[in-house]
Amino acid sequence: MLRPTRLPVAVRNPVSLIGIVVATTMAMLFVVLFVLEIRGYVTSPYIGLLVFVAIPAVFVVGLLLIPVGAWRAGRRRRLAPENEPDWPVLDFRNPHQRAAFAAVLLLTIVNLLIVSMAAYGGVRYMESSEFCGEVCHTTMEPQYAAHEGWPHARVPCAGCHVGPGAGALLESKLAGTRQLFQVATGRVAMPIPSPVDSLRPARETCEQCHWPEKFHGDKIRMFREYGGDDANTESVTTMQLHVGGGSRALGGGSGIHWHMNLDNQIEYVATEATRETIPYVRLTGRDGRVREYVVEGTTEAQVAGGTRRQMDCMDCHNRPAHTFYATPERAVDAAIAQGRIPRELALARREAVAAVGSEYGDRTAAFEGIARRLRDFYSGQAGTDARLVARAVAAAQDVWSRNVFPAMNVGWGTYPNHLGHIDAPGCFRCHDDEHKAADGSLIRQDCELCHKIQ
Repeated sequence: MLRPTRLPVAVRNPVSLIGIVVATTMAMLFVVLFVLEIRGYVTSPYIGLLVFVAIPAVFVVGLLLIPVGAWRAGRRRRLAPENEPDWPVLDFRNPHQRAAFAAVLLLTIVNLLIVSMAAYGGVRYMESSEFCGEVCHTTMEPQYAAHEGWPHARVPCAGCHVGPGAGALLESKLAGTRQLFQVATGRVAMPIPSPVDSLRPARETCEQCHWPEKFHGDKIRMFREYGGDDANTESVTTMQLHVGGGSRALGGGSGIHWHMNLDNQIEYVATEATRETIPYVRLTGRDGRVREYVVEGTTEAQVAGGTRRQMDCMDCHNRPAHTFYATPERAVDAAIAQGRIPRELALARREAVAAVGSEYGDRTAAFEGIARRLRDFYSGQAGTDARLVARAVAAAQDVWSRNVFPAMNVGWGTYPNHLGHIDAPGCFRCHDDEHKAADGSLIRQDCELCHKIQ
């Protein structure tokens, strides 16, 4: 007759028993939720936080309680030696001891597997765009919404914000811990500043997909704008952009991408964090000749005290994955050009701009206000198609929700885009006819250097 299996004396105490119960429960819960998560039955962004962070943390606490309880029990026995049992003798000839050893070994392997899976899954989950954008919902909502609506939506956040190697991973996790503390204590900057200093260089991000030496030549772009009249009259500006590119090895080196020509080296000094003010530029040409362009009145102290940087893709394409429209007009024009706001709806452009450009306290108020304004206006217009109005309302609400976030103080133009020079200084930070070299040459503000209107 087999004797009932009893727990070792060391863990026959309340603390160790609680640890065993907690660890066992968390292990079973982890396995169940892990299977549900990988099978796609649970899709909430918070499930990863639960499965790969919260449950493993409680599981490890349970495991730690077992030896803690055993240590406390052993300490009590040492204080009362008369109650201390003899040390057990491990004898593999005893079937009960063999079974107990096998059970402990199996449980140890299972525990190691669970902790390893949780650690790996936790790192993967915390590098996902869903974790970055949806867990700290209010804080990161503007950046996540912008990321999801532009061409780099399938590039994960970690691809640009976390460098390769253990050092970069550690740095990112320390930064994440600091940001978590800021969120928990309500010390988050609103709006969140662009990570100008901490962003990885273009050669480690952009150039993994985009070849900087490629010669693009000229490209045709059409910019569509609409009037505030009944017909929403369209005006189209067709522009021939001299993108250029290339290098000496390829026999090229011209156009806008001349700035990134590998045979040239452009350095500049910015005197404030957003890099809007650039009083000094240094060009080392392919012939080795150096020219320094300085704005009149700039002192040596300003140059020495500013931030010196070698120009790369991010100096013009500074919002490649988190782009916001600078004005309601531009956002509405884009929505009409894409067919989301029906152009056949009379005065749609004028009314949509007015609706999305008004100030609202939050998303609910904005959606209600936009819908009310458009519906009230068109209810007085005889013969208006209600379906067109419904489309205009939905599109206008979407335009607002992708560009304005009152909770984070993000509105039209909060994040300037340096690609161009219409809504922000952009190219004119340097191309202003005011940066002059010692030989009298200027960084010219000549329109046809970069484009030609057809």
